[in-house]
Amino acid sequence: MRNIQDFELDGKTVVLRCDFNVPLKDGQIDDDTKIQKSLKTINYILDHGGKLVLLSHLGRVKTEEDKAKNSLRVVSEYLTRELKRTVLFYGVVRDDNYSADIKALPKGSIVLLENTRYEDVPNKLESGNDPELAKYFASLGDIFCLDAFGSAHRAHASTAGIGAYIPSCLGFLMQEELENLSYIAGSPERPFTIMMGGAKIDDKIKLMDSLLPKCDYFLATGGIANSFLKALGFNVGESISTNNPEIIGKLQHMMRDNKNKIILPLDVTVASTYDENYLKHKSIADVNDNDIIYDIGNLTIQKYKMAIDRSKTIFVNGTCGLYEDPRYANGTQQCFNNMSLSGANVYVGGGDSVSAAKKLGFEFKFKYLSSGGGASLEFLGDGKLEAVEYLKEHDYEKNNA
Repeated sequence: MRNIQDFELDGKTVVLRCDFNVPLKDGQIDDDTKIQKSLKTINYILDHGGKLVLLSHLGRVKTEEDKAKNSLRVVSEYLTRELKRTVLFYGVVRDDNYSADIKALPKGSIVLLENTRYEDVPNKLESGNDPELAKYFASLGDIFCLDAFGSAHRAHASTAGIGAYIPSCLGFLMQEELENLSYIAGSPERPFTIMMGGAKIDDKIKLMDSLLPKCDYFLATGGIANSFLKALGFNVGESISTNNPEIIGKLQHMMRDNKNKIILPLDVTVASTYDENYLKHKSIADVNDNDIIYDIGNLTIQKYKMAIDRSKTIFVNGTCGLYEDPRYANGTQQCFNNMSLSGANVYVGGGDSVSAAKKLGFEFKFKYLSSGGGASLEFLGDGKLEAVEYLKEHDYEKNNA
């Protein structure tokens, strides 16, 4: 499909779908990485005489109460400071007057609409790719530009549906992500290692099925490692892990089929449910009912280092533990350091992984930091993103030629 550089933008209004799904702390932006990655496309459109309508979601919005804590107003204030020009914030997603209001604005104007996920309450119009909502978004501009890589693995009204009604293209961030990740989704230099963590293994089991045949080593961390250990019969105490018998069975089958690829912890650092000052290093065989696994131990770090040192390409999605707490940062710090010294091309995908790389001093020591976790994993799995495939299939220009 076309790129933003392929369009004449002077006097045009571009509806730009960004990924402003940033972490908030005490009502303020805690990590601005995703916003910073959107600025190249934003500035390009403004520099070429365009006008902007910005769309994004923020957080999980499933109830009316969720709306109050997930407003994009804080992003409009950040962008106003960063761009040194006023970003008009429209406090609702949908208003019949917006189209005329935006048309009346001069070149160089920027409008940010409220969180698109507000339209998911109560009827999931955004995530359900409702055609009327998509048509409304399209009515606000002349061109649609998708630059939200972190949301491109889902065909929502604001990421895909809009492209059926106005010409569409990809922004610079999308182009950069696809260029970098196409390498590891295709034929990465081997040995190829994946380090994967995270809390929700139930959501990742299908992806793991597609990724395991592509890699030489699979280093399990976090909730994924805990679930594998549980499937082997180890006690993981109160640690994050799956309780789904069907998933447990799939993990057992996975380990039988990939016994030379899947590498699991030998030892861990644990906290306790009954003592906030409790911290111990244990063999996985010694974890008890009250323990909570928060990091991998030194034996595991050395075990993972053997695979890291053999690797030519590494993809990281997840951390080794609760790195935000210095008591549990050692595993992530040491594994990242081993990767940086290994000579491998290291690609990092996902908010937590990228935040950890930045916080622990590895932002400029790795080959590429992707802005999307789930999107990067799905693209690695089959080389496709649902929103991009939808835009290709429902291409407005092709279908109205």
